[in-house]
Amino acid sequence: MPRDLPLGNGRLLVNFDKSYNLRDIYWPHVGQELHTAGDVSHTGVWVDGQFAWLDSPDWQRELVYEPETLVTLVKLSHQVLQLRLTFHDCVDFARTIFLRHVEIENQADHAREVRLFFHYDWHIWDAADGNTVFYDPVTSALVAYKQQGYFLMNGQIQANASEQPIIGISSWATGIKEFHSAQGTWKDAEDGELGRNPIAQGSVDGTLALHLPGVPAHTTANAYHWLAAGTCLPDVVDLDRLVRERGAESFVTRTRNYWHRWVNKQDEDFADLAPELVDLYKRSLLVLRTQIDHGGAIIAANDADIQHFSNDSYSYMWPRDGALVANALNHAGYPEVTDIFFEFCNSVLTEGGYLLHKYNPDRSWGSSWQAWIDANGQPQLPIQEDETALVIYSLWQHYQKFGDIEFVAPHFHSLVVSAGDFMSDYRDDQMRLPKPSYDLWEERRGILSYTTATVYAGLAAAAQFAHLFGEQGLETKYQQAADEIKAGALRYLWDEERGHFLRMITVDKDGTIHKDATLDSSLCGLFQFGMFSPDDREIVQTMQKLEETLWVKTAVGGMARYENDYYQRVTDDLSQAQGNPWFICTLWLAQYRIAHAHTLDELRQAVPLLQWACARVLPSGVMAEQVNPFTDEPLSVSPLTWSHAEFVLTTRWYVGKYHRLQSGK
Repeated sequence: MPRDLPLGNGRLLVNFDKSYNLRDIYWPHVGQELHTAGDVSHTGVWVDGQFAWLDSPDWQRELVYEPETLVTLVKLSHQVLQLRLTFHDCVDFARTIFLRHVEIENQADHAREVRLFFHYDWHIWDAADGNTVFYDPVTSALVAYKQQGYFLMNGQIQANASEQPIIGISSWATGIKEFHSAQGTWKDAEDGELGRNPIAQGSVDGTLALHLPGVPAHTTANAYHWLAAGTCLPDVVDLDRLVRERGAESFVTRTRNYWHRWVNKQDEDFADLAPELVDLYKRSLLVLRTQIDHGGAIIAANDADIQHFSNDSYSYMWPRDGALVANALNHAGYPEVTDIFFEFCNSVLTEGGYLLHKYNPDRSWGSSWQAWIDANGQPQLPIQEDETALVIYSLWQHYQKFGDIEFVAPHFHSLVVSAGDFMSDYRDDQMRLPKPSYDLWEERRGILSYTTATVYAGLAAAAQFAHLFGEQGLETKYQQAADEIKAGALRYLWDEERGHFLRMITVDKDGTIHKDATLDSSLCGLFQFGMFSPDDREIVQTMQKLEETLWVKTAVGGMARYENDYYQRVTDDLSQAQGNPWFICTLWLAQYRIAHAHTLDELRQAVPLLQWACARVLPSGVMAEQVNPFTDEPLSVSPLTWSHAEFVLTTRWYVGKYHRLQSGK
């Protein structure tokens, strides 16, 4: 199920699903330690002897954010209960505190008691066993803990404006779940009363209640709930005390103000783009920020439901995804976010000068299926070489944008030269193309056009760095390697008979070359990273073939990844769709139209593709990886960090090209 509303600050990330269930709590790293297993943590309300969980179909829901912030604006209305609830949820921008402000509008003609229930399904440190949850009488709060993970849950009520707020939970339940058929304490809430069991251990959950007595007719009462995360009980008690002293609303307000200022850090001219596209650009920046760990890891996606599909998740730092996200953020003007990403890459680069498949946020190796030996038992590097190349390319883009030589200097020898030497040496002796590695989709191994284009770009960037630091010998070495790669691409990867570039070639021991002519959206990399001009005959013909073949023929439209794409495929009718439409692939086509444009009219041909993406995001502005070619339903993970990065980058390309064309440059 998509994660419609991610909220985070680089240390604490929480996700809500489309039914407004709290699903994921990641801490202290974004994407590494999941303390809920992606299970539902329920929220409910009791009034006049009737109870409803917020995921009940009887609620009318609107799940969005407050404009240009990372504070939610969730509106729920229940006709039978005669209640309207408005939630403003946030993770404090600096501290590991998750806050929920609830406005409860009593639509009945008489005063009523309203009770709110907040449930947490704990799997602290990714495990259900060995958890404890207890009621703490000192703070009037629930506390869940295991090892060095503590979570304090508290609240505050104010039934009407004339009363002083009451701090502390009104009632609670602690108990066992997922054991001997026990469903959990959330079931205890459905009669409006909680059992007040003081402590439970093992596979546990906890539910707290906030009772608002006497909410007047046709008026609004306020309640606040917060969760504080820390490594020990004193840490979370201190955070709780801070909320009590300053007031819960002050944390919501300051977080609202912070993110509004963050996403508007500089005056922007968005050319002639429509307001809804500008809004999605800003929403994409904010969503990107939620997926970035404080240690520099840019996580691909944090949607725990994908584990049911693959027994693993997207909650890793792929250097390729990270480099492309960093590049988008660089061009959007956020070096303070990307600096630590490059430090991350510098720290994990192998002695051989290459980056591995993927990493955890704590900089350890991520899980991998890329083998260290080939089918014949011979050693091979388990890498996607584009991941190494794109980090160097993106670092050069960072320097070009900000001119911060003091930042890049410490990375020159340890990162740029190490990777540059690897890329220049790791090449086929005859063709001078990069040796085989795994492709960006992680499905095949060979000499790939996309990888070739990124290695060219990485070497060209390394040559520029070498020139910057006066290393003439290295500059010549890297530039010559880049030139040889481009020549090799034209000779071995261009197919004149078919009229487009090949996706991949493989070479037998006897030198026989096998061609993979599958039309693949990744061929866009041949112009994206500067190896070829978008006006080159070979690129023009390739892009025409891609659009003709991969554009989805249903009413949904959009670009598939490649011919006969099997991943989460909805239909086997390839005449309708070669695969599901992907946001990134559709935005790559927009980037080509932008790069190929010579007039403003030609440039505006990219706008429908931006609008295509805008029309298929969730109401909150979150983008998935792909969508159903018949229904527009989001598929696979959501949000996908890469999708948002491509929207940001495509917007930057459009605005930049607009001003160049307008000025006649």
